[in-house]
Amino acid sequence: MRNIILFFIGVIAIVSAIFIGNKIANNKKKKRPVIEKVVKTVFTDTVNNGTVQIVIPANGNLVAKRRIELFSEVQGIFKTNRKLFRAGQKYAKGEILITIDGSEFYASVQSAKSNLYNAIAAIMPDLRLDFPEIYPKWQQYLKSFDLSKTTPKLPEITSDKENYFITGRGIVSNYYNVKNQEQRLSKYAIQAPFSGILIDALVTEGSLIRNGQKLGEFIDPSVYEMEVALSKSYANLLKVGETVALNTIDKTENYTGTVSRVNGSIDAATQTITAFIEVKDKSLKEGMYLEANLNAKQEENAIEISRNLFLDSEQVFVVRDSILDLVDAKPVYFSDSKVVLKNIPDGTVIVSKPIPGAYAGMLVKPFESKSKASVAKSKNVK
Repeated sequence: MRNIILFFIGVIAIVSAIFIGNKIANNKKKKRPVIEKVVKTVFTDTVNNGTVQIVIPANGNLVAKRRIELFSEVQGIFKTNRKLFRAGQKYAKGEILITIDGSEFYASVQSAKSNLYNAIAAIMPDLRLDFPEIYPKWQQYLKSFDLSKTTPKLPEITSDKENYFITGRGIVSNYYNVKNQEQRLSKYAIQAPFSGILIDALVTEGSLIRNGQKLGEFIDPSVYEMEVALSKSYANLLKVGETVALNTIDKTENYTGTVSRVNGSIDAATQTITAFIEVKDKSLKEGMYLEANLNAKQEENAIEISRNLFLDSEQVFVVRDSILDLVDAKPVYFSDSKVVLKNIPDGTVIVSKPIPGAYAGMLVKPFESKSKASVAKSKNVK
């Protein structure tokens, strides 16, 4: 009985081994799964060469085109005026900015004018006897002489005899001495040469002002200039009168200026040329930092693409029959984010967005779009 049981167990084991062996053999005969090829979808554009406006970016601070530094040519106490001499104070053209106490010098001027009057009056009897023909005009001059007003111009001398007589009595020298003192007296009051605003005040009312002391700064807030430094390669491209687009750093405000001046020399250290942009706007303030875009030149038969599409080997990716390829291109101008290229034939399908891991011969699928824009026929490089 035991032998029979062992026999059946052996038979069952053999049958099971045969079944499992066949199962394993059948599994090995199955084909390995075929890995599907991954075809990347790419964005493309069709090249359409045209005119590209090259715009040079620049930046700088605004400075008032008309500005003066106020200095004193005389000495005295700063007198109080109708307006306080403070930064931010506005003055009209001809209005008094600063008045310095010149009462002592004023007395000296009046004394010199009185001496001139007395000298002319002393020669009147001689003129009446020796030069009766010129006596009336000198008599008229004395009648018009007013010590409280500016000294009038001496009568015109018409003959050598008259010239010798008048000069010999010291009349001419006394006259110019008076005019010299009157000119200096006028410097005790400083007037605004144009309508503007005081941006810096270094003295206050009641303080002692000395000869040669700086008093402040005065500007015309209606017109400003911005100085920008550009590469020497654009020296021949900049033109006076060219329109310039300006904006603040945060791009919230836009202005329009013009190139007013271009320096005639190139900085030897930096190899840059200086241009000055004039701009007018009531909202502008001196010292404001602005960005400018100067129209430098127009490049014919060129396109503009993103800089990250242009390879270091001076090539760009194109799509030919769903396969990536490389073509050579000639760079004309680089900006922060764009590059202007030439020598790419019209109709060439180029990649418009970067492809991670791209290589020549890579299988790709162009993205189907309902509307395609050609590559920068007349874009601005910024």
